Amino acid sequence: MNAHPRLSLNQATIKHASLQDALDVTAAGGYQAIGLWREPVHAVGLAEASARLTDSGLRFTSLCRGGFFTMPEGPERRASIDDNRRAIEETATLAAAGADRSTAVLVLVAGGIPGGSNDLAGARSRVADALAELAPDAEAAGVQLSIEPLHPMYVSDRAVVSTLKQALDLAAPFAPEVVGVEVDTFHVWWDPEVLDQVARAGREGRIASYQVCDWATPLPADVLLGRHYPGDGVIDFAAFTRAVEATGYDRDIEVELFNADIWAAPFADVVARTAASFDAVVAPHLAPAPAPVPSPSS
Repeated sequence: MNAHPRLSLNQATIKHASLQDALDVTAAGGYQAIGLWREPVHAVGLAEASARLTDSGLRFTSLCRGGFFTMPEGPERRASIDDNRRAIEETATLAAAGADRSTAVLVLVAGGIPGGSNDLAGARSRVADALAELAPDAEAAGVQLSIEPLHPMYVSDRAVVSTLKQALDLAAPFAPEVVGVEVDTFHVWWDPEVLDQVARAGREGRIASYQVCDWATPLPADVLLGRHYPGDGVIDFAAFTRAVEATGYDRDIEVELFNADIWAAPFADVVARTAASFDAVVAPHLAPAPAPVPSPSS
């Protein structure tokens, strides 16, 4: 069975798979695209990872992740900025190795409030400073930095950027092809302004990636692992998907699941259920794929 042609499996959904296993099971599941994480890429080396991606025939949709640059100036911040520059280079290399219509998107998670501090405003201002440093490198590499707002419960430890409006305001000083935003349903579904901000992101040409997964309560003790298959929670995927489609967004759509039970399941089962859930609640609201152009008769 073939998955929807715009469905991309974010590698985090099968977190315990090696890079090769992730490529193999995604392709075998009929997918055309995959989003990768840096750690499995580093495990085999960038050159080898690129070769394996090419061999898989899959499109590359994003690399997770850069960011975590909210700390004050000093050696730790310099190390973070340097690591983000390496991530930009990795993204460009992997995008070149992916199949046609791959996108060079580097997902940025801002980072939380530095230890020993309660200066939320200062942490957010340092996100803007980091973007100003990294944007020239991204532009030169042909990479789009994608600011991902995370649900407010992650402000202290993971992301001081919580809303799509905040992400768009941070992106505003830069060309949209250099700095865009993630629309991740898990993180922004609760925001009463979110559909207006999706429309704004479309007008500004800044939607780098659309990610879908669901929200259900009770949350687990580790709230990082509370993501569910689309359709297993309370998110209105019809409204979200129609809003994103209305902007003209035509890139692949990633499913990214952090969930201990899903991670413990066989990879092939997860890949199949992800595709089925996408077909049930997301695909019906997508524009029909263009019909193939018939070949000239001989």
